[in-house]
Amino acid sequence: MTEYAWTRWPSREALSRAGVSAARRGLARIARLVALCMLLWTTFTDGSLRSWGIAAAAFGVLVCAAGAWAFFRATFHHRLLPSVALLVALLGMGATAYVADLRVPAMVLWCGCAIGALERLPLAAAAPAAGLGLGAYAAATDDAWLNTAVTVVGIALAGYVLRLDAEARGSALRLLAQERAARAAEAESAALAERTRIAREIHDVLAHSLSAQLVHLEAARLLIEAGAERETILERVVAARGMARDGLAETRQALSALRGEMSPLEDFLSELVSASDGADITFSGERRPLPAEASQAVRRVAQEALTNVRKHAPGAKVRIRLEYAEHEVTLDVRDSGGSPGGLAGSGAGYGLLGMRERAELLGGSLHAGAGEEGFVVTLKVPV
Repeated sequence: MTEYAWTRWPSREALSRAGVSAARRGLARIARLVALCMLLWTTFTDGSLRSWGIAAAAFGVLVCAAGAWAFFRATFHHRLLPSVALLVALLGMGATAYVADLRVPAMVLWCGCAIGALERLPLAAAAPAAGLGLGAYAAATDDAWLNTAVTVVGIALAGYVLRLDAEARGSALRLLAQERAARAAEAESAALAERTRIAREIHDVLAHSLSAQLVHLEAARLLIEAGAERETILERVVAARGMARDGLAETRQALSALRGEMSPLEDFLSELVSASDGADITFSGERRPLPAEASQAVRRVAQEALTNVRKHAPGAKVRIRLEYAEHEVTLDVRDSGGSPGGLAGSGAGYGLLGMRERAELLGGSLHAGAGEEGFVVTLKVPV
């Protein structure tokens, strides 16, 4: 046994009644009540009581009960000196009762002190205290030495078993508290992750919408500087306003998707392609519903890619392919006719950087770069 085990107190959870079922608390109260009644019965039916008087005996019982309660409180707060002092006082009261020829109450008190010491004190203090109480009991009893030895060993084992039971209960309570704290931290982490996810969705939607508006507003500025007709300029401004309106609608759609109100991915991509001139889409593999975050990643990459085509390679034709594999889904977007910088340069645009981060968070990847005919964006997401 380690040195720490000899000097370690039982935990406060072990010394308290927390976690004890109502049935066990009821049994413990009944046992204490029976022990108290036996002590009172043996005290007041002892023939030698006439020499001391009933009042003195009753006072002694009350003092012992108060001392036991104080001992329990002192051990609960891990106060060694008061605990030992109270235990010595109780053992001394047992000796006083024995001198007063109240042998049975004295032995009950000694045995109770031994059990209490083994259950509630550090073993370094409990062992000598229990040895003193059980030694006094062995010296006072008239039983045969074998019966006395068996009784002493049984009482010592009972006290130590009560200690082990209390420590096991205390460990269970601490583990339960740790589990509750872990669950609370997990819930807080999940809430933070959800807030981060929502922020990422809103950022991607706004980035896509604002970049599209910027294309039209920049064209309007150039037309104004070139002295273009009012109708032509107004057409660009109206287009920018439409992009702002679409961005607001996409924001609402993103929030709806986060709540689980998401339209099928194929329908979304088909609508996206139908709204873009010179774009077509093909699907391959067995279609199936995707997790919400994977579906959102595919949607945002497709939107960002088409926006970048309009921005950097106007008039280029775009081919989109969505492929379902066994353990992943692949989105491939190619423009044919744009410059090597067609889809936001070499993939360094803020939109595609955000998409790449999103894919990596999901355990996937996003590659963007010049292909044989134009620019290629390929997203792979595990599902």
